[in-house]
Order: sequence, then structure tokens, then C-alpha cells
Amino acid sequence: SSAGLAIAATPPRHAATTPPPADTPPSSTGATPDQSTPAPSTTDQSTSGTQTGTSSTASQSASTGAAATAPNPTVGGAAMSPAKTIVDNASAASNLSTLVSAVKAAGLDSTLAQPGPYTVFAPTNAAFQRLAPGTVDTLLKPENKSTLTKVLTYHVVPGVVTIEDLKAKAAAGGGKVTLTTVEGEPLTVSVDGQMIALTDSHGNKSYVETGDVRQSNGIVHVVNGVVLPKLG
Repeated sequence: SSAGLAIAATPPRHAATTPPPADTPPSSTGATPDQSTPAPSTTDQSTSGTQTGTSSTASQSASTGAAATAPNPTVGGAAMSPAKTIVDNASAASNLSTLVSAVKAAGLDSTLAQPGPYTVFAPTNAAFQRLAPGTVDTLLKPENKSTLTKVLTYHVVPGVVTIEDLKAKAAAGGGKVTLTTVEGEPLTVSVDGQMIALTDSHGNKSYVETGDVRQSNGIVHVVNGVVLPKLG
């Protein structure tokens, strides 16, 4: 589609915040579940919420999240219930409203309400805003539903993959691991210091801002950039 060609021609270079340079990890993240003490709270300038820089240390399946002892991180200023589905929790997060609109436009809301489980790398509103001007509006048009579906399912991996899982897999793979997404194309995950970095099919990087947000049907890692498969 024309939308796919436009996106493929100008893949975004993701910045964590404004004005730091592109491909820069956020100053705070939930992707450090193994740290001995929580990081001090800092305000993420790219979202409307305050990120605490901490995340759950729970490694059990999200399907048992309701019984987990560690509290879920908040996202976009909203409490995330491990007893609710991915779509329900995302709908409550002020910084994931663009993602929720896109999921509904693609008709994936019913899919992400099913048992799964799924691992979702969820881009924030600010992440979508970093795409080329007009890209989101174009993707949301009914005639571009197939392209939008490809973009969204590129952010989804079958099963439950925690931050600890990603770190372990990356360590076993010499510093990185390739995940096969629901869309079908690979997504490369690497460890950059204490950060978890995603590298898409165009070589663009995004970083996990808040990790291990347990859901009744999977787990969500909030990311600061939109990753893109090969389109067009």
C-alpha cells in the first residue's frame, strides 16, 4: 500500500526523550528487575505519566499474575491489574491511547483479549509521534488496515517472555537474541548496559521504558519507539 511504501522509505530514528539524540535509551526504565534497590523516581518527558524506574521481579507466567507478590508497575499514571487483559490495561494508561486506537482500528482488540498468552512491546504515544508526520493518520485509514496490522503484530511475540528471560536469552546468544514475531519477521533484542534494546528490520532501535507489566493473558513491556517490519 502507499502507506507501507512511505513508512518503509523513511524508517524513524527513535529518540528516548526530547532533545537527546536518536537511539538513546531513556533515563529511567522498568527493564531492570534484577537491581537490588529501586531506582529513584524520575519523570519521563516523553509521556504524560511519571515512570518510577522499577519493575516487577516476578518471573512466573502472567496467567498466575493475580497471585504474584510483587506489585505491577504503573503505566501512564494508571494501575495495571494482572487480572485484566492486555487491551483493558492499555485502555487505562494515558500514554498508550494511540496504541489502543490503532489496535481497535486493525481489529486486533478481540485477539488481544483472548487467553494467549502474548508478549507485547507497547509503544507510547510519544513513540508514535516520532514517526514521520502524518504516518499515524495514514495507518489508521480503513484502506491501510493490512499495513497497520503488520506493524502492530510486529510488536507481539507468542508466549510470555519476561525481562529476565530476554536477558538470559541475549546472554546465551552472545549479547542478543532474535525473536520471531506474530507478524512473522524477526525482532532483535539486545542488552545495552541495564537497558533492553529492540532493533527492527530497518536497524532502528527502541528501548524498554517499563518492563514486566503482567496481564491476565500475557505480559507487556512499554517501549519508547515504534519498531517496523519490512513493508511495501
